[in-house]
Amino acid sequence: MLKLSIQRARNLKDLKAQIFALRSFGVSTAAEPSTKHLSNPPRVPNLIDGTFVNSQSSASIDLINPATQEVVSQVPLTTNEEFKAAVSAAKQAFPAWRNTPVTTRQRVMLKFQDLIRRDIDKLALNITTEQGKTLKDAQGDVFRGLEVVEHACGMATLQMGEYVSNVSNGIDTFSIREPLGVCAGICPFNFPAMIPLWMFPIAVTCGNTYVLKPSEKDPGASIILAELALEAGLPKGVLNIVHGTHDIVNSICDDDAIRAVSFVGSNTAGMHIYGRAAANGKRVQSNMGAKNHAIVMPDASEDAALNAIVAAGFGAAGQRCMALSTVVFVGGAKSWEKKLVERAKALKVNAGIEPDADLGPVISKQAKERICRLVQSGVESGAKLLLDGRDIVVPGYEQGNFIGPTILSGVTTDMECYKEEIFGPVLLCLEADSFEEAIKIVNRNKYGNGASIFTTSGAAARKFQNEIEAGQVGINVPIPVPLPFFSFTGSKASFAGDLNFYGKAGVNFFTQIKTVTQQWKDLPGGVNLAMPTSQKA
Repeated sequence: MLKLSIQRARNLKDLKAQIFALRSFGVSTAAEPSTKHLSNPPRVPNLIDGTFVNSQSSASIDLINPATQEVVSQVPLTTNEEFKAAVSAAKQAFPAWRNTPVTTRQRVMLKFQDLIRRDIDKLALNITTEQGKTLKDAQGDVFRGLEVVEHACGMATLQMGEYVSNVSNGIDTFSIREPLGVCAGICPFNFPAMIPLWMFPIAVTCGNTYVLKPSEKDPGASIILAELALEAGLPKGVLNIVHGTHDIVNSICDDDAIRAVSFVGSNTAGMHIYGRAAANGKRVQSNMGAKNHAIVMPDASEDAALNAIVAAGFGAAGQRCMALSTVVFVGGAKSWEKKLVERAKALKVNAGIEPDADLGPVISKQAKERICRLVQSGVESGAKLLLDGRDIVVPGYEQGNFIGPTILSGVTTDMECYKEEIFGPVLLCLEADSFEEAIKIVNRNKYGNGASIFTTSGAAARKFQNEIEAGQVGINVPIPVPLPFFSFTGSKASFAGDLNFYGKAGVNFFTQIKTVTQQWKDLPGGVNLAMPTSQKA
């Protein structure tokens, strides 16, 4: 399918985001090449009670293709009345959906995953158009979300309770996991398909209903996924989609009908959502920023380590919460850095739609300016710029938000470029005299999403595994994101909440335990006011 995507996209200079729009709005769901600026860009619809409807809002945000700067669609700021209607639809759909047999809900997910596979080409092309990542990376975005849908297909087992018979004479006790009700998700721009698929498939297969707010920068994939979910048989009102920024986020946090909120994004937004939603009595899971480190030991396999670092540091233009942004070389960095630069220079920066692209543009002009400012702050603080990608110009896409691979060496932990999450194709190189010092550097950082070590020593790997304070640990693995039968376990300042995304924790997040104690026997005569126990008198 990737081959088909690349062939279809070859030599296209401009792609329009009609992909997201639904046929019912008179706009094809296929990608259409064009060299003209859209004079009347399509508006992204809301999904309310099973119907895609245009928002009545007069306010909207232009969705910009990051490679061309063209306005390819307009994202409405969903009105308060429309938001209330979406929540009301979810609330009304809940009683029937929660009582739908879990096997039926599973079959909807089985059909849904099949439809995602059918339309993965369309999804990837939409993601590349709106978000900028390469087609190959966009397919990976969809596939990692698809794995969560596949995991949800086993919900009958995942949602099992517990049973103990005869806990006392003639008394049995069992627990069941029940859905919460209306849940909501607030998504970031960097994974337009994967993050929505982290959220609503697990939630709805548990029996909840859902209100999803995609990123205002690239909501097209969510619209396509919702269309596929409806085609798979998801009843009306079970999944609803609204759009907007701060106001809609605050409405989600404040609405009494919403029982749980999932968020992925920045620390500023994440802590605001966590605080506000939790204060209103909601469950919250909030995945936030990161500064993922790799420790490179002197005995590491050179080619394997260098290739892994380059791929994990510069893939997706560094716009991953699990991007490997910081490398700590134990015992000297000079020999490593030269070869690192050589490999980074070989990467091809181009529009994501181009077949030869290794990394595409960053999401916006503002993001590019911030990345460049943080790089410059590192230089001014004494770091050495080994590779500078800030001034790269891509022929045919001169207006794109491109930054080439950038490498800073001699970085210290007091520099702004180290303290802040850069979220771009920038790799920071630090040195440590000893393994113990390297571990201390990683552990002193406030973030805790992931950390990796490259070594051929089992003893060093075990020490790292035991002592490192990140939630996800890689041993010769640069991006240690687990498959969905485990959970995404970021920690420290990278996560707020008690229950992580997907896996057992994800099922627990979207369910509540009810414990039932039952007795089926003739009760003895008389009234006993003493505390009941399992002990015989």
